[in-house]
Amino acid sequence: MFRVEFGKSGKYCDGISRRHFLQAGIAGMGSASLSQILHAKSLSEQSGIEKKDTSVILLWLDGGPSHMDLYDLKPEAPSEYKGIWNPIHTNVPGMDITEMFPLQAKCADKFSLIRSLHHNTGDHFTGGHWMLTGRGGVSGGSTPGRNPSISSMATKVLGPRNPSMPAYVSVPYASSIGLRPGYFGGNFLGVQHDPFETESDPNSPNFQVKNLNPTTGLSIDRLKDRKSLLKSFDQLRREVDQSGMLNSMDRLDQKAYEMVTGEKARQAFDLNTEDNELREKYGRHTWGQSVLLARRLVEAGTTFVTVHFGGWDHHWNLQSGMDSYLPRVDQAVSALFEDLAQRGLSEKVLVVLCGEFSRTPRMNNGGNGGPPLSMGTPGRDHWGNSMTCLMGGGGVKGGRIIGATNRLGEAPADRPVRPGHIHHTIYRVLGMDPETWFTDHSGRPIAAIDHGEVIHELF
Repeated sequence: MFRVEFGKSGKYCDGISRRHFLQAGIAGMGSASLSQILHAKSLSEQSGIEKKDTSVILLWLDGGPSHMDLYDLKPEAPSEYKGIWNPIHTNVPGMDITEMFPLQAKCADKFSLIRSLHHNTGDHFTGGHWMLTGRGGVSGGSTPGRNPSISSMATKVLGPRNPSMPAYVSVPYASSIGLRPGYFGGNFLGVQHDPFETESDPNSPNFQVKNLNPTTGLSIDRLKDRKSLLKSFDQLRREVDQSGMLNSMDRLDQKAYEMVTGEKARQAFDLNTEDNELREKYGRHTWGQSVLLARRLVEAGTTFVTVHFGGWDHHWNLQSGMDSYLPRVDQAVSALFEDLAQRGLSEKVLVVLCGEFSRTPRMNNGGNGGPPLSMGTPGRDHWGNSMTCLMGGGGVKGGRIIGATNRLGEAPADRPVRPGHIHHTIYRVLGMDPETWFTDHSGRPIAAIDHGEVIHELF
């Protein structure tokens, strides 16, 4: 049973204030201004954008996964480049991937690889901002985000696919290079367009989504009475200032009602109702169960779900890190594609896997800030000049390779692709007009995407 708990101090048990619940909790559950959503949808329709019922699952490998060790191996390169693992054939001729991905090798026909992605920065924050917002402008010396995430913009315009579900969710949390919600957030669109975070570990036997339970002392039966729900929010409403939020509360009341009492939402977040055999197939670890929860959410009507896989900053001891991480990724990704296919969702859900950048094609000797005596445990440093992005489902054709890097994996040698190309493609799947404009804090109009185009070879 889900709860929204307030203590005597007016805060949740996790320290979130009542006001923040109203501004981020309810509104963040896909509750953009109704007039804003209708206006944006109208513009999309006038532009000839096809109305769709599609969703996106973004698997975010925070820290930067090496293209040379995952999806773009170079077995003919010198040993210091080609790395530790060998490529294996997939069920798609010519699409070889790491031997650490045997399960994905069996379903490679369900996804495609963009091997010529680049933004040419080795700064974690700049790279993350490019990949998640489509723009640069930040750095390790100035980390605050300057633009909304592509997912915040999309869900502001499109809303949820089912009104009983949040439009934008992050599992278990939204984190870009340690910043929460970081570059996944709404920025100048407002905190109401930040993702709703489940926070708890989906692999925990006691997994429970925070802030989605009825208020203390209020039963589900009472919440089914519309008047009881409205009464329970009266005190909260009185605490809201008169800046305009109060005027939108009538519209938010129904959304809160649907989220707290709706059977659809409660079932979608309840992993305990899932078949144990399927849970094992995804992997009984945080990443596997997070991906399974993401599938449940998009199936129920969430438009955009991000899943956080952290810890990819392998400057040293690359083998230890990859030996641990790659099997979990392989299990979760392969299970997701197979599950979507079996449920008839392959054409409705786009899966995207990427990080903020890649790693240097040439391995180091284990130094670069490594622990004492770390020599002999090679790693790879930061690299944004060549990256790989996996995309599949939602109308994106599988079994295709877009672009290529040179023989050492250092830079695109064919069909260069930038973050905007990825974003245009995502918006094409969602039915989002990439020329939609938003207004920043200064009143200046900002386009959703300012570079690139749809990767047409994927359709």
